[in-house]
Amino acid sequence: MTKTYLSFVAVSLLISGCSARLTEPDITFTPPKYVEEMPAREEENNFAARGSLFGQGDSPLFSDHKAMHVNDIVTVVISETATSSNKAVKALSEADTVGLNGGAFTSGGTNSAVNSAEAKLNGLANIGFSAGSNSNYAGAGSASKNASFTTTVSARIVKVMVNGNYFIVGRREIMVDDQKQIMQLSGVIRPYDIDQKNQISSAKISDAKIMYANEGDIDRSVNQGWGSKIVQAIWPF
Repeated sequence: MTKTYLSFVAVSLLISGCSARLTEPDITFTPPKYVEEMPAREEENNFAARGSLFGQGDSPLFSDHKAMHVNDIVTVVISETATSSNKAVKALSEADTVGLNGGAFTSGGTNSAVNSAEAKLNGLANIGFSAGSNSNYAGAGSASKNASFTTTVSARIVKVMVNGNYFIVGRREIMVDDQKQIMQLSGVIRPYDIDQKNQISSAKISDAKIMYANEGDIDRSVNQGWGSKIVQAIWPF
């Protein structure tokens, strides 16, 4: 029974390890917890126009046409640049020396028998021992990465929170020659960051989640099949 249980545990660990290595990178667009917990702002449409001919409220006549309400559209300008450089140098050196000498016997007398015995004892006891070790290590490494991505996506205001911020979600799909390009994003923005053209930079999106994926023959050709992934996941060498 114990062997069966251990075998089951070993197989479970192997499967879990393989599945972890087979899992493709993924991103979830579930709203952050604070967005779900924060109440939505109530719309106030019962304002009184006190003699004004140009309108009042969130959308007066002479105002920038910015997204302000749920289901309004805002254009997100995605311009992401990632530049990283990492360089490390490490050197270690260690030296140890150990010495041990035995004691010596001395005699102040003139007795030849005693002196002879002393010489024999010194020959046996006065034994020296020494040891030494040296260890040296030197290593160096460097890595650099430059990546950039630029595009635009129209997003929809899904929720206007009580503090006035917007939670937006956008998705765009393009099919060209049986190749599908998918762009999806979500995040929280401030209305003050939307410019006069109803655009906002992706750098000003809080809790931003941006995904760009391809589907089609080209994507399948550059990705490994599931059989090869399984073999690589369980191959121990």
